Amino acid sequence: MSKESNNIRQQAVEIVRKLKMEGFEAYFVGGCVRDFIRNVPPDDFDIVTSAHPEQVMAIFPRTVAVGAKFGVVTVIIGSHPYEVATFRSDDVYIDGRRPSGVHFSTSLEDVLRRDFTVNGLLMNPETEEVIDHVGGLGDIEKKIIRTIGDPDKRFNEDYLRILRAVRFAANLNFEIDPATKDKISQNAAKIKQISAERLQAELNKILTRAGARRGFELMAEMQLLPEMLPELDRLRGVLQPPLFHPEGDVWQHTLMMLDLLPTSGKLANNCQLAWGALLHDTGKAVTRTQDEKGVHFYGHVRAGEEIASDILLRLRFSRTDREVIIDLIHYHMMFMNVQKMRKGRLKRFLRMPDFDLHLELHRLDCAASHNMLDNYEFCRNQLNNLDEDDLHPPRLLNGYDLIALGFAPGKVLGEILRALENMQLEGKIATRQEAEKFVLEKWNK
Repeated sequence: MSKESNNIRQQAVEIVRKLKMEGFEAYFVGGCVRDFIRNVPPDDFDIVTSAHPEQVMAIFPRTVAVGAKFGVVTVIIGSHPYEVATFRSDDVYIDGRRPSGVHFSTSLEDVLRRDFTVNGLLMNPETEEVIDHVGGLGDIEKKIIRTIGDPDKRFNEDYLRILRAVRFAANLNFEIDPATKDKISQNAAKIKQISAERLQAELNKILTRAGARRGFELMAEMQLLPEMLPELDRLRGVLQPPLFHPEGDVWQHTLMMLDLLPTSGKLANNCQLAWGALLHDTGKAVTRTQDEKGVHFYGHVRAGEEIASDILLRLRFSRTDREVIIDLIHYHMMFMNVQKMRKGRLKRFLRMPDFDLHLELHRLDCAASHNMLDNYEFCRNQLNNLDEDDLHPPRLLNGYDLIALGFAPGKVLGEILRALENMQLEGKIATRQEAEKFVLEKWNK
């Protein structure tokens, strides 16, 4: 555990200790206990207590009542927030998301209302004693995701739990209990009633944490994929030319790319890259043709951009994320031509915004099919041999210089400056004198 993580844990322990000193029960709960048992350092620490929200706020100087009516207060220690929730039981759920009311209760009742047994464990952080009312310890040992109580009831309380079961199974590499899995399939259509923002958040966690491929395989198996992302479900069975795609259909190719997403380095857990990999070939389902020369996907890039745009808008992605992901799709077939590009065009390509994402997507695309990485290595070598001035040459002339040469202000100035930069990128012009000569010879004032 890093020094920072250890400090976060110690602060969480101190919150529990203070609550106990004031005469209240308090425990760690949920994912942090599950991870502790699995010998995985927790990312966050959730705390439950018998103290009511106003009592928690009276004990700690910096708090935010983020959900006080549901018994939830954020306690801020240093710069880190900790969620402290009062033991509660829930009234009936009427909208597939929230209870109609809550009642402050006991630690047992609080655990029994939670989603899955592996998340229903309490722990005294001072003694590391784990309290298990729901069989969570056994399910962690057996690597099983199982609802607490009746799975049909749990899923109808909060439809997002359907997708959370997939996420936990994928991220933890656990199996889903058969009864739980059956009820996911039976309730799959209800996932469409979840807000786009909540769906996006869960899908992002599936894509950017361990087990992305397995998460989408489970979604397909349990009929969640056609409900949430029918455009992806249509990729199943779309056959490709075996010469370039020995891995199989477009769906298998996409799954293999998810399996190869980087898990370390600066692109690890990159949401834009993951969605680019997921959506880059969605256009193939609607553009496939076959003739005596074989299978073709003419126009699949353009079709994929349109399909991806619809999906990203539907899931309420930010404009920035949408633009980056659609750009990844737009340029992903350009790499086949890099070794034939003129110098200027190649340099413009290599200096694109987020080129590291484009290059990594290309690597994934190749590694999940024919495994020919010559264009990938070519781009890497070019980047290693080109410096900043090669890719972004300093201007030899500006607009004022062109006006001084006798050109009138207007669109033509931009045209000339772009032509000058291209000549620099091609290596045909290197000095101010050469630039002036080029302009005066090519344009009539």
